[in-house]
Amino acid sequence: MDLKELNRMTENLPSTASMPVLFVGHGSPMNAIEDNEFSRGWREIGKTLPKPQAILCISAHWETRGTYVTVMEKPKTIHDFGGFPRELYAVQYPAPGSVWLAVETKNTVKKIPVGFDQEWGLDHGSWSVLRQMFPEANIPVIQMSLDRTQPAKYHYEIAKELASLRKKGVLILGSGNIVHNLSRIVVLGNTISDFNTPFGLDWAIEANDLFKKLIDEHRHENLMNYRTLGSAVQLAVPTPEHFLPMLYTIALKGDDEAITYFNDKPLAGSLTMTSLKIDKAV
Repeated sequence: MDLKELNRMTENLPSTASMPVLFVGHGSPMNAIEDNEFSRGWREIGKTLPKPQAILCISAHWETRGTYVTVMEKPKTIHDFGGFPRELYAVQYPAPGSVWLAVETKNTVKKIPVGFDQEWGLDHGSWSVLRQMFPEANIPVIQMSLDRTQPAKYHYEIAKELASLRKKGVLILGSGNIVHNLSRIVVLGNTISDFNTPFGLDWAIEANDLFKKLIDEHRHENLMNYRTLGSAVQLAVPTPEHFLPMLYTIALKGDDEAITYFNDKPLAGSLTMTSLKIDKAV
């Protein structure tokens, strides 16, 4: 199938009401199979959503040089982690891919070239969350990569261009953790499940509260320049990949939309599961 034929697939797509946008703190891959407060939070938020035509996920766990979208009929389930129980590696999330959404995304983004990828699939930043929100795996899903060579503003500006997809039934989902420092984890117990013990170090709580304040006040420039926000934020975001998916989400907020937080708790000392939904104000 050549590009002209793929482009024809996206012509005259019906317009829909603007879909909500989500950022999800995904935390441990075990949330994919555990019944805990975070997985229940994902299930509950899933019930509030209109059924998407397709899902575009920006996950912390797919970094590339350049920007790519997955384009395959059956994306594989990637188990991109180690040291977890065998039952987690047995999980498959057999959602179909979406060629038309990959093409539409490529055509929608004008600032930079978007490439097609036929190798990646769905990493745990996507499927661990979607398995709880949409357990039937019957909604097409693609992923968009994070260009590791580019600054935060680059990602924010790309996200702005994705806005029109929301009116084509596309749920845009950012998946990461806005506070994420694995080198400072404090596990209060001896099992993998103890990783989810709600507990935050002072700097993690300070940084998380500051991020929410800046989000609520629409101070997006400050968030893009997060490296200037002080020592707590430096500890909270030692590397950008888990923080950037949040920028993709807030960049899409309309003036008439509201932000609702959910799963807003710290865990393991140095992570927060803070998640948010952007939708029309009631």
